[in-house]
Amino acid sequence: MTDQASSVTGTVSDAEIFTGHEGGKLSVAATRPIADPRDLSIAYTPGVAKVSRAIAEDAAKAKRYTWADRLVAVVSDGTAVLGLGDIGASASLPVMEGKSVLFKTFGGLDSIPLVLDTTDVDEIVETLVRLRPSFGAVNLEDVSAPRCFELEDKLKQALDCPVMHDDQHGTAIVTLAALRGANLVLDRDIATERVVVSGAGAAGVACAKILLAAGVADVTVLDSRGIIHAGREGLNPIKQQLVETTNKAGLTGGLAEALRGADVFLGLSGATIDPSLLSTMADDSIVFALSNPDPEVHPAEAARHAAIVATGRSDFPNQINNVLAFPGVFRGALDAGARAITENMKLAAAEAIVAVATDDLGRDRIVPSPLDPRVAPEVAAAVAKAAEQDGVTG
Repeated sequence: MTDQASSVTGTVSDAEIFTGHEGGKLSVAATRPIADPRDLSIAYTPGVAKVSRAIAEDAAKAKRYTWADRLVAVVSDGTAVLGLGDIGASASLPVMEGKSVLFKTFGGLDSIPLVLDTTDVDEIVETLVRLRPSFGAVNLEDVSAPRCFELEDKLKQALDCPVMHDDQHGTAIVTLAALRGANLVLDRDIATERVVVSGAGAAGVACAKILLAAGVADVTVLDSRGIIHAGREGLNPIKQQLVETTNKAGLTGGLAEALRGADVFLGLSGATIDPSLLSTMADDSIVFALSNPDPEVHPAEAARHAAIVATGRSDFPNQINNVLAFPGVFRGALDAGARAITENMKLAAAEAIVAVATDDLGRDRIVPSPLDPRVAPEVAAAVAKAAEQDGVTG
């Protein structure tokens, strides 16, 4: 724990970290004061009974008179927490609390962490269906692959509200935004590029899908056994779907074969790579080494071969951070009264992110800072507009 904390947080001590989490990172604050008996009679009994009766007669009034319509449930089963793996529901709670802090800070949204002591997909779905009157959207977090794909699909079918697995789609949105920014700097078109995605888990699969939807010429995906290609045995249904949409060149083998002549490397696997392999890529290549806390290749090594390098860390240039996406995505979806988060809404979010940084893009700035206050409102507006265009509002 000490080594990982120090590698990520630099000069921040372990004592400061644990002190910062004492008692949790969240509390409930009243939106209206109760200073006298009159206030009490309005906020609670007898006044509250009139509001409850009105909602009982017209359920739609809950959107106006409760917080549920603006509340995001941050849900995890603790099976894929950060780089720690399957550590269980209780150990995942500090991460979910942190996510709720980010929702409030960057999106102005209230959220509540829900860590579930089950890994059964159907039990999780049933739990959230029963809790549906209490929230307006679901942010899935740190659920292991391939279960996360099934869980998200079933929740989308069962719930009439926005559902998004941030490890998949938040990562994909920001990665697409970063690739757009990098190509603007290099004056290139993604429609001409071949991208190598190392990792076929939640983030890798979602990134491959959004890059293809955005018009990338070809995507080659690798898992721990090498390139995913037609004819390879033992592929699960998710990887079999990738066979049908990726690897147009029909490559086989491993990373060496995949990187030869490639324009972009996207690392989402946690495995280290030989920096010399980057020298076999196309001229002015782009390297996104996104594993945390340790990138697949050190940025300084990658910069010897690539024109633009990005990581998921805050102590190197070009941090690709999900906080650029999810607060604005959920804010926009809820602002529009969306029943779902569509592919067009995700693409719109990516375009909005890179647009914020357009005026001062550079090789060390292909996306805005995660702390840039302009990002979430711009993303929210773009997502809300896309939701209306897709007809998923109301």
